[in-house]
Amino acid sequence: MQEKGTISIHTENIFPIIKKFLYSDNEIFLRELVSNAVDATQKIKRLASLGQYSGELGDLRVEVAFDADKKTITISDNGLGMTADEIKKYINQIAFSGATEFMEKFKEANDANEIIGRFGLGFYSAFMVADRVEIETLSYQDGAESAHWTCDGSTEFEITEGSLAERGTEITLHINAESEEFLDQQKLQGILDKYCKFLPVPIKFGTTTQEEEDGVDEEGKTKYKSVETDNIINNTNPIWTKAPNELKDEDYLNFYKELYPFSEDPLFWIHLNVDYPFNLTGVLYFPKLKNDFEITRNKIKLYSRQVFITDEVKDIVPEFLMLLHGVIDSPDIPLNVSRSFLQADSNVKKINSYITKKVADKLSDLFKADRKAYEEKWGDIGLFVKYGMVSEEKFYDKAKDFVLVSNTKKENFTLAEYKDKVAGNQTDKDGQTTYIYTNDPDKQDSFIQSAGKKGYDVLLMNSPIDNHFISQLEQKLEKTSLKRVDADVADKLIKKDDAPEHILTEEQSTKVKEIFDNAINKPAYKVKLESLSPDELPVTVTMDEFMRRMKDMAAMGGGMGFYGNMPDNYNVIVNGNHKLISRILNDENTEVQAQLAKQAFDLALLSQGLLTGAELTEFVNRSVSLI
Repeated sequence: MQEKGTISIHTENIFPIIKKFLYSDNEIFLRELVSNAVDATQKIKRLASLGQYSGELGDLRVEVAFDADKKTITISDNGLGMTADEIKKYINQIAFSGATEFMEKFKEANDANEIIGRFGLGFYSAFMVADRVEIETLSYQDGAESAHWTCDGSTEFEITEGSLAERGTEITLHINAESEEFLDQQKLQGILDKYCKFLPVPIKFGTTTQEEEDGVDEEGKTKYKSVETDNIINNTNPIWTKAPNELKDEDYLNFYKELYPFSEDPLFWIHLNVDYPFNLTGVLYFPKLKNDFEITRNKIKLYSRQVFITDEVKDIVPEFLMLLHGVIDSPDIPLNVSRSFLQADSNVKKINSYITKKVADKLSDLFKADRKAYEEKWGDIGLFVKYGMVSEEKFYDKAKDFVLVSNTKKENFTLAEYKDKVAGNQTDKDGQTTYIYTNDPDKQDSFIQSAGKKGYDVLLMNSPIDNHFISQLEQKLEKTSLKRVDADVADKLIKKDDAPEHILTEEQSTKVKEIFDNAINKPAYKVKLESLSPDELPVTVTMDEFMRRMKDMAAMGGGMGFYGNMPDNYNVIVNGNHKLISRILNDENTEVQAQLAKQAFDLALLSQGLLTGAELTEFVNRSVSLI
């Protein structure tokens, strides 16, 4: 048997283009070749189960080996094998059926995966790293002869009689000078771990040394001997391929450690298993997030029939679920195509909705089954739930029943429970209920205490997503607004009809305002005289709730850049009913009046953390002189 020929494609030389265009992602050659070998192995097993192959299956496996001296990498299997005619059909013709289209379209492709998947070039990805590729193969069919195929990266090939004595296929890559990095044990092990870790057929890559017990010594101590065993790099039965009722908590935790060796244990998990209207299996884990929004993305791994495809799953998984970890496996997700097509695909949309529903159902079940345990986890999952509510309308509709808000006393409430708690005391004269919150209880303690004296409850809203969550609550909750506790003095946070009477005359009020304007002498600080409780502070500095919220959103990149560029402006609330204000008015020394006004103002700044630098030094020196 000997035949030379030309691969029948219209374009003269496709291989240099493959090499050049796919160079940045050239490690996928190993995924493609090992996946093909696994397919061949599974097919012979299937034929045997159908009674179409009666020979011995033997120990079905795929082996990857390399020879640094010869500069070769070999992928071999004992699967289906091919005849010479099948090589011509599958390697020379079908693999290049899309070659002309490829030449026209390759410039539009986003990545190597797209090209290889769309144009059937999986086998030819070998030429990204090899100058020459050889195939030795022997078909399972009775009377089949071994065949040998070789190609040097041009469109010319040669088929001769092969030397393989047993069923299967052996592909040898003669690595080119630019790709010798792949002739390395650690490099190849890393690629196999990434793409082939859960393939359904054992993948052997060299050997490993293990210590085994070998009797006891003269002192009765256990002896050990070193034994060399096959290095099987993959787990052929990962837990997502099993039924949930076959698994224990320990199995899920062990698998999590296999995926993320250095991570803390997850809080809980969801086992995905659906076969209609699409096929999808997987396990999604809720990691411990705490109050940190700098989340490491790309933690969900996408597989197709146990072959790793990508950890870029944002079109398949809703944005807020990117905070989860785990595995999704679906043969129905259209692989290796452009993102716009992924988003438009009906299966992707269905899978996206299904996963959102499963997550919401899991959280709802946990909340209903054990409220106390759910509350204990809230510090870890609260950020996730709020993020989901803000970014996904359907998730909000479900989550509104199990999202929790927490107050400064560390009490937790559902939205409905909290409305019942505060509606009586925190509803203003117009029927509007105000939720008061703090994002920094230490810094805003004096305001929290003032609110407490009026019987107001203060929520803790200090997660990175809370600015957006607060705005959403105002949109969704009927006749409800939210104000930060330092947005105004306690008497003015909620408009009531029981405001204290003003003890100053109009003339005195004008005089006080003039004294403070002169003492402060800062355009950004607007002095306002109010009739407050005599027990409140003489001077309080606040920022308008709307303006402050817009500036906070701008700082987070929330599209409010206009407000972020505006200067900070504050209200200086002077309590006309405080005895210090009367003392300032009654003092005939204008210098003393100015000094007391400045001191009261600086104290207000100090309580807000707004007094710094030279002004803080001046305040300290003035305080010493006053003492």
